[in-house]
Amino acid sequence: GLPLLGLSFFTAASMMITIPSGVQVFCWIATIWNGAVRLTTSFLFAAGAVITFVMGGVTGVMLASVPFDLQVHDTFFVVAHFHYVLFGAVIFPLFAGFYHWFPKLTGRLLSERLGRWNAWLMLIGFHVTFLPQHQLGFLGMPRRVFTYLPDLGWGELNLLSTIGAFILALGVLLFLLNAVWTGIGGAHAGDNPWDADSLEWATSSPPPNYNFQYTPSVDSRYPLWQRGERTEAVVVELRSDRRETTTTSVVDAIPESRLVLPGPTPVPFLTAVAIGFTFLSVLADPWLVPVGALLTYAALVAWTWPSGGGRAEQPGGAAS
Repeated sequence: GLPLLGLSFFTAASMMITIPSGVQVFCWIATIWNGAVRLTTSFLFAAGAVITFVMGGVTGVMLASVPFDLQVHDTFFVVAHFHYVLFGAVIFPLFAGFYHWFPKLTGRLLSERLGRWNAWLMLIGFHVTFLPQHQLGFLGMPRRVFTYLPDLGWGELNLLSTIGAFILALGVLLFLLNAVWTGIGGAHAGDNPWDADSLEWATSSPPPNYNFQYTPSVDSRYPLWQRGERTEAVVVELRSDRRETTTTSVVDAIPESRLVLPGPTPVPFLTAVAIGFTFLSVLADPWLVPVGALLTYAALVAWTWPSGGGRAEQPGGAAS
């Protein structure tokens, strides 16, 4: 009956989430295993993200079991699980990205010394905050409460969680101070401070508006590592009075023709607004849904309507 149906639903949901997430984690591990690891602040945040995400994923599998979920449903165990997934999948990777991409955006390097303090304070503070909440869930503390009787045995773990929250906040504050200090007088980053292999690090930091004066030609998987002493190949004969890029062969990436791109247009933004209006109208008045659908259709037609862009031309100028 209904219990069997609920068990089947939770099992299916667990498989839909757990299996792809597990594959993703093994891809991260393989990337680290095959990469040239440097213990920068970005890597500390990235490694902490993997560990934290796995811990959150394990408790997610536990919650997919109906008997276990009946015990901890709507308790602090769910709060801890949610934040482990949130910080592992979003917050820690976001801070890893801040430290990795800050030089490209600003041309200056965030302090690695302050960065390591930032990373360790946030990692330690997070786990001190949310790891005890699993036990609070086992002890029956419900979600969304801010006060409780003193004889329930929750006080010590809540105090520990509060201390962890202050440590976590101190780590975030240290990042803000690091960013301000770097903006005032941080070390210049150079074009490629991480000795990375991809093309975004082949231009200056920060990059000019046009990114590359000449479009680089890529002839290997790691163009900045494997080019060596060879002279960097560039693509020429692109016009500067309109938006153009090159089309290449699929296998060898040999330039074959020029692709004329459309100019600036507000149509994609208007399409997003129309789609948002369509979904929000369900909450306001269902009769507005056809109006939103009509607006979305009109925006999509305008977006896909043939224009001067999107055609390929041979270097001599003939369209193809």
